[in-house]
Order: sequence, then structure tokens, then C-alpha cells
Amino acid sequence: MSGGTPGGGESFFTTVKKDSRARTGVLRLPHGEVPTPVFMPVGTNGCVKALTNEDVEAIGFGLVLANTYHLYLRPGIEVIRAAGGLRQLTGWKGSYLTDSGGFQVFSLAPFRKILEEGVRFRSHIDGASHLLSPEKVVEIQCILNSDIQMQLDVCTPFGIPEKKAKAALVTTSIWLERAKAAWLRKREDGYRGALFAIVQGNFYRNLRRESAETILKADTPGIAIGGLSVGESEEVFLELLEYTASLLPEEKPRYVMGIGTPEYILAAIENGVDMFDCVLPTRNARNGQLFTRRGLVSIKKAEHSLDMGPIDAECGCKVCKTCSRAWLRHLFKAREILFSQLASYHNLYFLHTLVLDARKAIEEQRFAAFKNAFLKAYRG
Repeated sequence: MSGGTPGGGESFFTTVKKDSRARTGVLRLPHGEVPTPVFMPVGTNGCVKALTNEDVEAIGFGLVLANTYHLYLRPGIEVIRAAGGLRQLTGWKGSYLTDSGGFQVFSLAPFRKILEEGVRFRSHIDGASHLLSPEKVVEIQCILNSDIQMQLDVCTPFGIPEKKAKAALVTTSIWLERAKAAWLRKREDGYRGALFAIVQGNFYRNLRRESAETILKADTPGIAIGGLSVGESEEVFLELLEYTASLLPEEKPRYVMGIGTPEYILAAIENGVDMFDCVLPTRNARNGQLFTRRGLVSIKKAEHSLDMGPIDAECGCKVCKTCSRAWLRHLFKAREILFSQLASYHNLYFLHTLVLDARKAIEEQRFAAFKNAFLKAYRG
């Protein structure tokens, strides 16, 4: 089961094994193959916070998410162009997926305005006015030389009226058409990265279906599910995730944007989602929240001050092999930079291992049992 890349002709995505809706596969990117399902650590500015490229590679990641909005503002496109691309500037040997920046611009309200030609906003850095159009976002991501780039979309918050959600969807659909045209022109010039469309529609099923139908006609190499995990309850998230995923074609890779908890990741995999990302693992790490097989641990608590055991006895990461909870608590309380490095490494290792274990369970046709057992222990 394969998905070709429009304008490219090569096989971009292949499903390898299925267990009900859960599946394993392979993304064939310009800078390497990436097995799926895959969690992508977030490197907003081109790097994962508190970790070196070697750390990220050692954990096992081959695909990192960077942000077009932030890189466009700083260091700026001319710097990246002079370097020859984002990989050349950062030294990262793997692949990059770049977000369009739509969510970041959305978060700038009231300092942004949605227009027919694009979105005008004021920089959070210096207040300067900028206009990002669908075409410009494609161009920027081509200069970044992204392996996967996202269309510019209009993000909407949970709880808005259907009329506003519809207006945002109409704009997103028009922008998709323009983004694809710009992307195809860049393909003719030799750009090899893939374009992903984004399903929007807020929390209205009819709008979600309309968005999916528009995207099917656009026939982009991959499809992202946007507008989830934006403040809704877990019940609503799971309902809309399952519904939206059911609308998408089997041959395309599916990406749910902005999820990073074990519960949400396993739910996404169960619904045939192949890719996911979130800042939560590293952000939580810097704030002293650490993943374990028995749930989250708050290292700041006094109960860990004399605990000479590891964060998680079942974890094989270098932090759990060499550092006690007592030592990590001391580093956190002393505000040592080393804590952020160690905690971020552990949390990302934990999620990477979770996805590897899920992948193995799918291959062995036991994903449902694996998911239930993991969550029983994690929530226990």
C-alpha cells in the first residue's frame, strides 16, 4: 500500500503491517527513511531545547519538527539561504518537518489579521509588521529545504460558533489550493520535499468532512489533522480524532499535530495515525515533570530527596542508568542547566521507546493488549 508524491513520481509512504486500524510504515524522505508510527521532537528554532544533535540522534530520532514562523523572524531567511538550508546551518543529519507557523500566528491575537492574501501580524520579537501568504510560506520552507512542509492554515480555538469555523475553513481550503500550486512550481525547480494539507473544521463533524473532501481532491502527499488538543476534553478529543482519521485515505501518511502524552499518542496510533509531535515532553522536563511507566513523577517533591533509585527502573536511557532521583532533584532545586539536559533526554527517550514498543506490538498483532496494559500501569 503506497502513496506517490504528486509531481515527483517516487513512492513516498508505504504501509508495512496492520493490526486493526493501527499500522506500521515507512516514510521515504530526501534525507533518509523514517519508520512509522513516529514521534517527532520539537526543535522550534532548528534544535531540540537543551539537547545536542548527537543526543537527539542517540535516542533514535531521525525526524525533527522546526517552525517556519520562528525561523523566518530569527535568524531570518537570508541567513538560512546563505548556509544552504536549515540542515547545513544546524548540522542536523536527519530530516526536518517544518510547521507553517499558522498556530504561532493564531496565538498572536489581537496582533494579527486574516486577509484574503494571507495573514498580517506583528512580530513578537520587535513588533515589526509582516505578511505571510500561502505562497510565501511555501517559498520559506523550500529555502529551509524541509523534507516535509505544511500548508498555511487558519487555526481556531475550541468553542467558537460554527459560522466562524466555516469561514476559517473556507480560507484554509483556498490557501491549500494556492500552496499546492506554489509547491508544484518549486518541485519543477528541483525541490524534493513533500507538502501536507491540514484538516480543519474545528469541532463540527460536517466541517471536518468538508475539509477532508477538499484535501482528497488536492491530493497532497500527506495529510495532517489540525485543530485538536486545543483545550477540549479528552472525550471530545478522542471522538473527533477517530472521526477525522476515518475520513482519510489509507495510502496517505497521517499526522496529528501537537500531541505528546502517552494516552493521546496511543489513541492516535490506534486510529491509524503515523506521525505526531509536541513540545510537552521537553517543556515538562524543564519544569520537573518526568515520565515513568507508572505515571508522571514531579521531581521537585521532597519525597525524592533521599531516593537513590532511578527515575524509572524499567527505562534504559543513560539518565536512568547513571542518575538517582535525589541527584536530579538537587539539580532541579539548584537550577542547574544540567537538569534540563538530563530531564529532556529522559522524557524524549521514554516517548521514543513507547512508540518503538507500539510498533513492535503492531507487527506482532497485539497492539490492543499492549495499549491496555501500558495505560493500566501508567494510570495505576
